[in-house]
Amino acid sequence: MSRLQAEHLYKVFGRRPADAVERLRHGADREELRADGTTAAVIDASFEVEPGQIFVVMGLSGSGKSTLLRMLNGLSAPTAGHVRFDGQDLTELSAREMREVRSKKISMVFQHFALFPHRSVLENAGYGLEVQGVPRAERERRATEALELAGLKGWEKSWPDELSGGMQQRVGLARALATDADLLLMDESFSALDPLIRRDMQDQLLELQKRLKKTIVFITHDLNEAMRLGDQIAVMRDGRIVQIGNAQDILVTPANDYVAAFTQDVDRARVLTAGAIMATPDSGFVRADAPATVTADIPVIELFTPCSTSDVPVAVTDADGELVGVVPRTRLLAVLGEPMVPEDERPQESEKVVSGA
Repeated sequence: MSRLQAEHLYKVFGRRPADAVERLRHGADREELRADGTTAAVIDASFEVEPGQIFVVMGLSGSGKSTLLRMLNGLSAPTAGHVRFDGQDLTELSAREMREVRSKKISMVFQHFALFPHRSVLENAGYGLEVQGVPRAERERRATEALELAGLKGWEKSWPDELSGGMQQRVGLARALATDADLLLMDESFSALDPLIRRDMQDQLLELQKRLKKTIVFITHDLNEAMRLGDQIAVMRDGRIVQIGNAQDILVTPANDYVAAFTQDVDRARVLTAGAIMATPDSGFVRADAPATVTADIPVIELFTPCSTSDVPVAVTDADGELVGVVPRTRLLAVLGEPMVPEDERPQESEKVVSGA
């Protein structure tokens, strides 16, 4: 069973929002509504997040991704549609019941840290537990454990202004972990950080995920970050989800020219795997025990050496050592070429997705 389900979510701001939803369902677009003073922030968004999955929602500023996230934890009520968490319809809960869910089951990590300057690192990390009414000794123990998980052991008595930006963000992450929430919502959590620190935080999140197996919805405008973190990625444009898939799906089979335009700058050699680009093997030509043999899950960047030194296509095997495909040298070069995107479909410099993580 999916842990989180979004079912045909709409969020409309302005006059007669219910009427606007009906117009959208019958084919009206964002611009038509805007002419009437109505803004459609999210339009018919549906997806499912499995337990232990990092689900990334990626889009430009104004695409609706942050509004979508706020509907997932009840901070913004949908105009239409449903949000189900572990089978419970959150859109039917009272304000008090929703606050209870947010305090115990759903935690949020913000972009700008949101730390209390007059509280120590330990007190900040334990704040969510304090709101829950957890006794001091218990919340300090759990906050200490969360800070250690986030790589901040020894900093418990420090003040927020004594920490770097990356360390402050780690405190925010520790605060979310301390509550032991089932779902983490992360809204552009690393975008305020310098590139090197940002990558370090991505590493930290992936390492934590290996150990904790949390269910995470991660919002970003950075395509490389989405590709690096996401088990599944939803690409948003103008309030709508235009494609959902893993990184390889989006790179290899973009749903439309808009998605293709953004994937052209991604380092494909580090995202794609041998299994994603392999061709059907010719059993009379390549054997599973051939000199140049790789597993299906290795990144394409590791194929350059075997492909350049082998006279035959590189054999690709599964976990049991069975031959499942081959990578000829010509295929390797072809898949790394940039997709041809019409000039008028390419995003302008002012709206291009950042890819420097």
